[in-house]
Amino acid sequence: MKDVAALAGVGIKTVSRVVNGEPMVTEATARRVWDAVERLDYHLDQRAGSLRRSDGATSSIALLVSDVANPFAGELHRGVEDVARARGVAVLASSLDEDPEREAEVIRDSIRRHVDGIILDTVSHDPATLSGVLGLGVPTVLVDRALPGVDTDCVTSDTRAAAARATRHLLDGGHRRLALLTERLIVPTAVERRDGFLDALGEAGLREQDALLVSGLTSAERAERALAGLLASPRPPTAVLSAQNLIAEGAVRALWRAGLQHAIAHVGFDDLPLADVLDPGLTVIRQDPQRMGRLAAERLFRRLDGEALEAEHLIVPTRLIVRGSGEIRPVSP
Repeated sequence: MKDVAALAGVGIKTVSRVVNGEPMVTEATARRVWDAVERLDYHLDQRAGSLRRSDGATSSIALLVSDVANPFAGELHRGVEDVARARGVAVLASSLDEDPEREAEVIRDSIRRHVDGIILDTVSHDPATLSGVLGLGVPTVLVDRALPGVDTDCVTSDTRAAAARATRHLLDGGHRRLALLTERLIVPTAVERRDGFLDALGEAGLREQDALLVSGLTSAERAERALAGLLASPRPPTAVLSAQNLIAEGAVRALWRAGLQHAIAHVGFDDLPLADVLDPGLTVIRQDPQRMGRLAAERLFRRLDGEALEAEHLIVPTRLIVRGSGEIRPVSP
């Protein structure tokens, strides 16, 4: 703490007030302190965490997700809440909007509010940046998205293997011109699903250039426009893998509006409401976000209970749910 104070040009008591969210510190001073904390990669002693606040634990934890409006985040939240409520702990959820800078800001805000722990669906792609804010003395568990190089507990699905499984399913159906629709490639799961897609292509003797890869899709509307453009091109895909639930929603609309829902195979990642009553039903890779949330919360509370645990990566299996859309065969030339 002395080094932080020296670098920020303030006293040790001022550093303590800033990291504990206490009043009577100007915004400019607080910013200098947080900059010094990050530059020095300063870690508070978690064993002394109760000394950071006069009233002890606040019986609250933060759940930080990309977008609380996304159904995936809602199921994740329910899993966390089921565990937290049994312990009389409140869950404070916030959206990160796929913005690493906002993520760092929201983590700091959560710490200032003295939450007892954080469950984080990270949007960062930079381990160094995330490590700087995760080392501030509050137990943290990553969920859904892993980030290599960050030494903390993590609960994810087998997302790269699942994307490869979905791609093989389309390849086994005879398809050789596949399209992959993904989020921005700063998102860890988007990178893993792209890599799984390419793994399966390589196993089939195909190259990345043989496929159509579209990334940067941040909404169902953008996914719909992107796929509509591919469908109208001289060499449209015969099969599509949508690597996120909102992207799958947009792809379904594009196929229906083009009248190609029975002609182009489609597999989605994550389930959609009413996906089973579409015609054809949507074949999906189904994750289990509620279980992921429960496991993340259980891990966090074990740390809050004082257990000495090594950082662990827990993997929740996925399932391929066959409903019809992913089994459409390519039309012979």
